[in-house]
Amino acid sequence: MALVNSVDKTVIPPPPRGKVRWIICALLFFAVVLSYIDRLVLSVLKPTLQAQYGWTESGYGDVVFWFQAAYGIGFLFFGRLIDRVGAKVGYLLAMGVWTVAHMAHALVTTTTGFALARIPLALGESGTYPAALAAAAEWFPKRERALAIGIFNAGANVGAIVTPLIVPMITLAMGWESAFVITGLFNLVWIGAWIAFYRRPREHPRITQEEIAYIEAEPFDTEGKATFRQVLSCRQTWAYMSGRFLIDPIWWTFLFWLPDFFSKRYAVDLKGFGPPLIAIYLIADVGSILGGWYSSRLLARGVSANRARKTAMLACALVVTPVTFAMYAPTIWVAVLLIGLACAGHQGFSSNLFSMPADLFPRWAQGTVVGLGGFAGAAGGMLMSKYAGYVLETIGSYTPIFIVSGSAYLVALLAVHLINPCYAPVTRFARSAELHA
Repeated sequence: MALVNSVDKTVIPPPPRGKVRWIICALLFFAVVLSYIDRLVLSVLKPTLQAQYGWTESGYGDVVFWFQAAYGIGFLFFGRLIDRVGAKVGYLLAMGVWTVAHMAHALVTTTTGFALARIPLALGESGTYPAALAAAAEWFPKRERALAIGIFNAGANVGAIVTPLIVPMITLAMGWESAFVITGLFNLVWIGAWIAFYRRPREHPRITQEEIAYIEAEPFDTEGKATFRQVLSCRQTWAYMSGRFLIDPIWWTFLFWLPDFFSKRYAVDLKGFGPPLIAIYLIADVGSILGGWYSSRLLARGVSANRARKTAMLACALVVTPVTFAMYAPTIWVAVLLIGLACAGHQGFSSNLFSMPADLFPRWAQGTVVGLGGFAGAAGGMLMSKYAGYVLETIGSYTPIFIVSGSAYLVALLAVHLINPCYAPVTRFARSAELHA
């Protein structure tokens, strides 16, 4: 039975027999897994390297700061680049750059040296989500897109689960330098698979006509161009950027500081990081998929995109709020539950927030919008890294950090709603598309 898309009222045929789009989704999932392994090796090693080389909290905060500064700048570059060259070339370039930079971490020992190595790593990894979202826009109709994004976004949690399992084993067996080299080699397998398999839908040799019809049931946007000024003139852009500015710093804080939190609060060492971090990110995986599934389910029932996306984001924001009390958890496993729920809420919230560029903008402007959102998120993350370093050096407690984390998502939803209350697609680029077609 055909369905009517609630975003633009187009008729979508029933799901087809072909499943190539889900293989593409699996490739995107593994790319996100690899990107998170590479960025999280350092956070798992932080207590070890801090003890071995005498790092200060503010020094490590500077390493995180410069990673996020480069990540934000890279988002602007890759967003524009992927609008021009497409997801396939863009992803190859991104992973190639970050793989070389990641392996180069084995050559340094100081916080300054790691900060310098993190800059090209961040520049390459900034291409992950613009390329993945561009691929999702090519391969998935809007009613499935949040679910697809939720699935590959869950790769962040899988990467966060795998890292504390493999890094201690590699480090204890061969030294911390080998942790960077060996994990960097995993990327080469993915690059080969991406080159061999990824095509645009109509160019793919394994796709069925039914699957093409399903993907293309929503009209393709006219080719065109959009400048930063044009994109920034839209309230939809500012809604997306505001959401990213407010929630991304919380996720980065969990990624980069949780091993340190468990070490300081519960005396967990390198061998013991695995179980609590695995539990947290398994819970987060569930949240990532459920957040995307919930809004997709509402859309399938005929609920408007505005209500579906924001209802899902509200539910996810409420799940995050108990993390405010994580510092006072009587045992490590109570803290794990509170933080795991917060990570699940973040992933579900972001699955819906990440759908906004594809929902509301023409395809040829989406990379620019995603890039601006990534820049805004990195800017917020830079501020949060400085704040975390300052709080831990002066107060010595994670309580203020958890208070900010627990409230950020409700504030983000309020900002998104006030700036873009109707969730209306952008139409002002129509004339630009005609001029540049």
